[in-house]
This record gives sequence, structure tokens and C-alpha cells, in this order.
Amino acid sequence: MKKMSYWTVMFAVLAFTGCQNRQEMKLKEIIQHTEEQARPLMKEANLAYWQGAVNGDAEAFERYANLNMQLTELLSDQETFATLKQLKENGGIKDASLARQLEILYPMYLENQADTSLLNLISQKEAALELKYAEYRAQYHGRAINDNEVEQLLSDLTDSRELEAVWTAHKALGRVVADDVLEVVRLRNQVARQLGFDNYHTMSLTLSGQDPAEISALFDELDDMTRDGFKALKDEMDAAFAKRCHVRVDELRPWHFQDRFFQEAPVLYPIDLDKYYRGQSLEQLTTDFYASLGLDVKAIMSNSDLYPKDNKNQHAFCTDIDSEGDVRILCNITDNEQWMNTMLHEFGHGVYALGHDQQPDYLFREAAHTFTTEGIAMMFEKMSRNPEWMQKRFGFSDEEKLAIAENCFKSLRLQQLVFSRWTQVVYRFEKAMYADPDQDLNAVWKELVEKYQLLSYPEGRNEPDWAAKIHIALYPCYYHNYQLGALFASQVHHYITANITGRNDMKFDDYSVNPTAIGQWLQDNIFRPGRQYPWNEMIERATGEKLTAKYYKMQFVD
Repeated sequence: MKKMSYWTVMFAVLAFTGCQNRQEMKLKEIIQHTEEQARPLMKEANLAYWQGAVNGDAEAFERYANLNMQLTELLSDQETFATLKQLKENGGIKDASLARQLEILYPMYLENQADTSLLNLISQKEAALELKYAEYRAQYHGRAINDNEVEQLLSDLTDSRELEAVWTAHKALGRVVADDVLEVVRLRNQVARQLGFDNYHTMSLTLSGQDPAEISALFDELDDMTRDGFKALKDEMDAAFAKRCHVRVDELRPWHFQDRFFQEAPVLYPIDLDKYYRGQSLEQLTTDFYASLGLDVKAIMSNSDLYPKDNKNQHAFCTDIDSEGDVRILCNITDNEQWMNTMLHEFGHGVYALGHDQQPDYLFREAAHTFTTEGIAMMFEKMSRNPEWMQKRFGFSDEEKLAIAENCFKSLRLQQLVFSRWTQVVYRFEKAMYADPDQDLNAVWKELVEKYQLLSYPEGRNEPDWAAKIHIALYPCYYHNYQLGALFASQVHHYITANITGRNDMKFDDYSVNPTAIGQWLQDNIFRPGRQYPWNEMIERATGEKLTAKYYKMQFVD
């Protein structure tokens, strides 16, 4: 073999370096152009959605849809996508920050390479669905009741006929929206097939950085892990609610378990957590808790809309309007434990957003993954049932703390297992729905509810109850991230209790030991990095391990 001269080698190196530099410069140009065009559109879209959700404003939802169409047009540019695809395939981007931004930008363009008119049609139909969900109110004894009232009635009533009437009134929403939901599902599947995926469910997980086969395997593992523990708890619930409602166990139906979907734990243990929050300012409790960790939420609080009103979205969410610190929370609070839990949860999203909004690179100003921000929110929400945290806020005695401690944890464990089984239903239903939206989905829903939640479905009922769950329609293929978030929450909680507070208390650590150190660790290792690293790399950097279920098992299953 002929030996290359020194100058031949040097010219080759310089040529390669020059090519690499040109590629990186081209990528920088695309990043800058995308940011300059997308940022104002995304801000205006978020503001429009906020107005629509707060006021039930049809024009705002229409404006939101139109702005999304403009974003779609921007991200559907074929020439830009072809360049990104070439840059990705030739591996010429060596700068770590730029390479990571390419990883983020590529799927953003890829998912918009389908027919633009089809993407715009989906946006329009989703906006119309948003309005239908926002406006719907269940009809009960001739009057319209909101979701808070539905939940309260399901919690308070004991007459089976009345419980059934409330539950059925809420589920009537399914019939109102089901046809529209299925139309959007089929359109989403068209998009997925145009982009080379078998269906939208596969596409959604893949483009979010998740392997669908790994997620399904994890849910199978969680099913095995939680099945026996949940069965024992379900037997307890059956006995308690049969007695409470004066029916036999075999007569129990979904409306007997105090929740529209049996996604929240019913009141099984003799403890009234609501009494501690009655008459309290949930805003102040939330502000004070985060302030103790060195996390200031006053600006979020002042920008938020927290109380129920007509035509307002009845759920709760956090939105980052501009990725520059304008973070807002929508809630519908009343003074009970559930809404305290929700406030802590949503403001957990909020402090995460404030942290990553400090990133110098715009594309990094999001959570490492949707489930990592869910995990942080879930970790904080647990304080509403933590007796040590509650004692410091409400000043009750050590005797009272001891008296409620066991049932506080038992109710928390119940919540975790009830919710885990519910996520099994939603994940597997969505997977089946996108695989074949023309099958008997009512029957699929019934089968999954009975298998994973161990509920006896009403005899002869053939209604699209699945469509009453807004996430299935408007936040598709997302729900499994709540369960991944629960795993992440336990992993982060374990790290904090083992390495920062030093208490090694997975049950009741309330973060009152070294609280500012906890806040700083979260800021430095989870919040501020944003999407700078792939989600599992971020988790390993922060906790020393990739995502694992072992700490969730340690906290709630063993």
C-alpha cells in the first residue's frame, strides 16, 4: 500500500473539516430560521388556546387551529427536511449541542411531511373537539352539572340508582364526541402511513424517542408487578362499597367506586383528608411549599386561572406560553385534598418549565421528555397526603400525625395502584384503537376495564364510554407517560431521601431537611438541562441510573 504524504493527509483533514464546518453552519441556519419563524407562532397559538380554555371562546379555538396550520406549513418544508435528513444520515455534525438539536429538530419536521391539507384538517377538527369538551355539562335531574359536581355526587351518594344516573349522565359525553374522535383517529393514521409507520400510535411513541416494543414490555412487567396487590385492594374495596351502598358484591358497578373512570382511589380508609384543607388557601399553601425549596412560583400564580366558571375547561393543565418564563396554570379548585394535590402537581410542571426556560438554546427549552415533567409533578403532588408535610402546615399534634400516618400512606398506595391499573386500560385501548379503529371499540373498552380494573361493566351497555376521556381524543398516545412519570418520581424521590435529606424514608420524607439543597439539585440536574440530553441520559446523569421500576416497586408494591 502506498504511504500517503504528510501534506496529502493534511489536505484530506482540512477538506473533511471544511465539509463538517459547512454542514454545521447549514444546520445553524436551519435552527435559526425555524426558531425565528416558529417562536411567535407558538406563542400566539398558546395564548389562543389559553383564551379558549379559560373562556370557552370558539373564536380563540379557531385562531389556535389557524396558527397550528401555519406552524404545520413551516415544518412541512420539504427542502429543509431533505437537508436535515441528509445531515442526520451522513453523521457530519460533531458538535454535541448541535447534534442534539438535530435529534430534536428532525422528528419535528418528519411528522409534518404528510399532506399539508390533511394536517390542517386534523388541526381544525381537534379545535372543534376542544370546544365540545369544554362546553359539555352532564344533565342530572334536569340541571347541568360540571365535572367537580359529578365527582362530588359520586363520592357522596350511596343510592345505587342515583349513582348510576350521575355516572351515566357524565358518560353521555362519549356519544356526543365519539364520531368526531374516530374521524380524527383515522386522519392521524393516514398521516402515520404517509410517513412510513403502521399507525399513529407507533409513530407517536417513536418520534417522542420511545421504542413501542419496550413500552409494551414495560407495561406487561408493571401488570405482573401490580396485579396481585391490586386484587387484594380491590377485594377490600368491594367489601367496603357493597356495605356502603347496600348491595351484594356481585351487584357492584363502576359508579359505586367514587370516580368517573376509577382512575382516582376511592375513600377506603377511615381518614378525612379534606377537613385539613377546608377553608385553607390552596394558592398560599402551594406558594409556601415551593418557596421552601427555593423555587418562586409567584409569577406563575399571578398569571393563572384557578377557579371554576361557565364554559371554562374543567380539567387542569400547565402551559408555557413563550418559553421565556410566562408559565400559567389552569385549575378549577375547591378547598379539598384532591385539588391541593392537583395544585402541587401543576405547579411542579411550572417550576420545571421555569427552569428549562433558562436554557440558552431554544430547542432545549422543554422537559427531557413529557414523562419526566409528569414525574416531577407526581412527586410533588404526594405532599397533599404526607402527614409530616401536613403537620407543618396545619400545626396538629404528634398524636394526630401518628393517628393518620398509616392511613395516609395506605391511601397513597391505593391511589398509585388504582391509577397504575387505569393506565393499563388507556395504553392498551389506544394501541388497539389505532391498530384498527373500525373494530368494536365499545367491546374493547369493556374488556380492558374488566380485566385490568376488575370492574363489572353494566349488562348490555354498548356505549362509547371511552370517548368521554378527553385525553384519548385530544392528547393522544400520551397517557402511558403518566405511568413512566410515576416510575421516575419514585426514582428521584429515592435519590433525594438517600443522598440529600439522608433520611432514607420512602414513605414520609417531606423535603424539610436541606430543602434549598433539594431545590438546587432539581434545578441543576433536571429542570435547567431541559432537552439538552436524551431522557434516559438525563436520568442517569441525575440519579446514577437509567429509568428503572425498582424504586416504584420499593415504594408502593413491596
